[in-house]
Amino acid sequence: MAPSKSTEEKEKKADVGKFVELPGAEMGKVVVRFPPEASGYLHIGHAKAALLNQHYQVSFKGRLIMRFDDTNPEKEKEDFEKVILEDVAMLQIKPDQFTYTSDHFPTIEKLAEQLLRDGKAYIDDTPAEQMKQEREQRVESKNRSNSLEKNMKMWVEMKAGTDFGQTCCMRAKMDMSSNNGCLRDPTLYRCKNQPHPRTGSTYRIYPTYDFACPIVDSIEGVTHALRTTEYHDRDEQYYWLIEALKLRKPYIWEYARLNLNNTVLSKRKLTWFVNEGYVDGWDDPRFPTVRGVLRRGMTVEGLKQFIAAQGGSRSVVNMEWDKIWAFNKKVIDPVAPRFTALSESQFVPVSIAGAKEEMKEVAKHPKNTEVGMKQVWYGPTVYVEGPDAETFTEGEMVTFINWGNIVITKIHRDGSGAVSSLEGRLNLENTDYKKTTKITWLASTPKAPMVPTVCVNYQHLISKPVLGKEDDFKDYINKSSKTEEKMLGDPCLKELKKGDIIQLQRRGFYICDQPYEPISPHSCKESPCVLLYIPDGHTKEMPTAGSKDKSKSQAAPKAAKAAPSSPAKGKGKASPAAVPAAAPPAAAPSAASDAVAVFNRVVAQGETVRQLKTAKAPKEQVDAAVKQLLALKAEFKQLTGQDYKPGMPAPAPASAPAASPSPAPAAASDATSCPFTRVAQQGELVRKLKTEKAPKDQVDAAVKELLARKAEFKQITASKPPPLKSFAVLYGRVSEQGEVVRKLKAEKAPKDQVDAAVKQLLSLKTVFKQLTGQEYKPGMTPPASPAPTQSAPAATATGSANGIYERVAQQGELVRKLKSEKAPKVRGRPLGLG
Repeated sequence: MAPSKSTEEKEKKADVGKFVELPGAEMGKVVVRFPPEASGYLHIGHAKAALLNQHYQVSFKGRLIMRFDDTNPEKEKEDFEKVILEDVAMLQIKPDQFTYTSDHFPTIEKLAEQLLRDGKAYIDDTPAEQMKQEREQRVESKNRSNSLEKNMKMWVEMKAGTDFGQTCCMRAKMDMSSNNGCLRDPTLYRCKNQPHPRTGSTYRIYPTYDFACPIVDSIEGVTHALRTTEYHDRDEQYYWLIEALKLRKPYIWEYARLNLNNTVLSKRKLTWFVNEGYVDGWDDPRFPTVRGVLRRGMTVEGLKQFIAAQGGSRSVVNMEWDKIWAFNKKVIDPVAPRFTALSESQFVPVSIAGAKEEMKEVAKHPKNTEVGMKQVWYGPTVYVEGPDAETFTEGEMVTFINWGNIVITKIHRDGSGAVSSLEGRLNLENTDYKKTTKITWLASTPKAPMVPTVCVNYQHLISKPVLGKEDDFKDYINKSSKTEEKMLGDPCLKELKKGDIIQLQRRGFYICDQPYEPISPHSCKESPCVLLYIPDGHTKEMPTAGSKDKSKSQAAPKAAKAAPSSPAKGKGKASPAAVPAAAPPAAAPSAASDAVAVFNRVVAQGETVRQLKTAKAPKEQVDAAVKQLLALKAEFKQLTGQDYKPGMPAPAPASAPAASPSPAPAAASDATSCPFTRVAQQGELVRKLKTEKAPKDQVDAAVKELLARKAEFKQITASKPPPLKSFAVLYGRVSEQGEVVRKLKAEKAPKDQVDAAVKQLLSLKTVFKQLTGQEYKPGMTPPASPAPTQSAPAATATGSANGIYERVAQQGELVRKLKSEKAPKVRGRPLGLG
């Protein structure tokens, strides 16, 4: 169903920033300029400047001047002029006029001499380092009071490029006492004894950009000079020169510079990457150059929409790349044709009874028939993704995209327990797809062989989001920023051309970097289709195949399937003899499990509120966190019938069914299968036995089992098991950060703020896995003591192991807080640990 007009208008308004009206702008009379220096390739920051100028050119039906700022012959290279013109063409920008600052060198020189005659400039031969110190100390140069005759004599020496002349420069006589350092007699002209690419050896002196810019802007008729806010302090200098030279005054309009995380824009640093071989060239997809981002799949329209969303903002912030890529996705998603590719190393064959080898045409895009049609082949043998196959159960109905429902009748496994092949039967008459797993697949047929494909994924070249002034970028190079994966591609991929953008279903968007080529008579090899992954604004750039939600929810039933005698086999599933229209998902967690999960979230959110208050965070941020905490407490009360109170024990998890007092290892929960959790549980049992003064042989047996579990942990993780409190505290921090992320998303916080929180969450999860050998999962049961045996006494008033766990976590946080605040050292029993 197409979205309503009002919805489209709202989305459009939400994505477009507010452009500041240009003062004095008249339709048809606005003149703007884009003045790059021909010393390198254009990068994403230049692209913003160019596209902003184009916006006003088009909006006011005015003129755009493309001007090469060639005031420094040392940096100018004619080769780069050609490159920049090509970059501008790639951005679909069409200037109305092309000029060079050097076109105006004679006029600029005359105006400089006019300043000397008017006593508004002087020639200074003060050494550069001394001049710098004098400007910092606001000390006037000894030459500031030179006579006109002396100034003109030194000026002649400069123009001739003599040895003495090369020690001199022309300075404006502005205000050496100004708080604005740009007004402390800036340099207007300096000697450069080097040929110029356009004027040759005609000149030995060249104007600075700050001197030439206002002059050329005025002469060329520029009405509005768009500059980034970093030039703000130079605005007074710009207007001083305009007034001193009695020139027409353009209006300066400022906008925020584009600062991107994990990125360097310096030409010197980018050149280093090229020279050192870290990248393939200036068009490397990891580079922030115009060529690099376009090669990676950025569209010009996506860039334009991103810049439109920034509008006239002057707030300088560091932004994540995800923000730009999210706009790009809006452009490519409606028109990118859908294809399929399977991992060459993880595919599983499926034999489908009753399937005939045939070909049908289907739409390339499920929601846009204008994209065209593609051929889809069907047959008795097809391939599916290995991770998908691992989630299937016998008797389950699975939806094969662009085919229909197919019942999995048999699962074959190899010696390691992994799925090696599948058998299925067609059930196409059943069109209920609401609760089925949707998967991608490819048919095995000699009439349409699969295309060898390589999917390339890139990460940031710089590992640190924001480099400080003292940071050396070479210390933060990501040397694993490029990964490749061999794939079996849709037969249709052989038709792709370089630059075509597609979507590999359930994987993401890709741009064709190298089309497929059949076997060459020279090399006797075929060239694979090379696809570059296009980020779409999500934190995780390379989506993994497989039914992630299903694989999580059905982990226990799937494991139980491997053991036919397990009574858990049919739990949450209909028997193979009575296949339902759509296999229901695994049984939902019990209310008790929900209560434990909510309890953990309340504890984590409470800690978040305390930290925000301690850090004296903004009131609105604290209020939002408190609101979330109250909502979680209300949810906890609804589940348990009691109010949450700090320090209370966690709700007891649901007990095992009486018929299954000792579940099979294959169906064990994530918590009990974790090697660290097994150590923690046994450690709790040992402590409990010692506290209760159990018989020595019973304690010794428990200690022996503890040592065995520790040895198991060390063998698996190559490290000693950490203390329980390390798990508890880290678990609490992950839970807390997860809540922060959920809160930011719920409040629709800025994308860069959400992404930073997500990045922190992923980092904590990585540490958690390294520490415990287990993946963190929201609501997972923390390490707990085993259920008491018949000989063990009832639980004491101190609460369950879950309660101890939470109190340890809270106490750990309190200790860290006290240490960070350098609290007084007081001897005594630990607070809250009974």
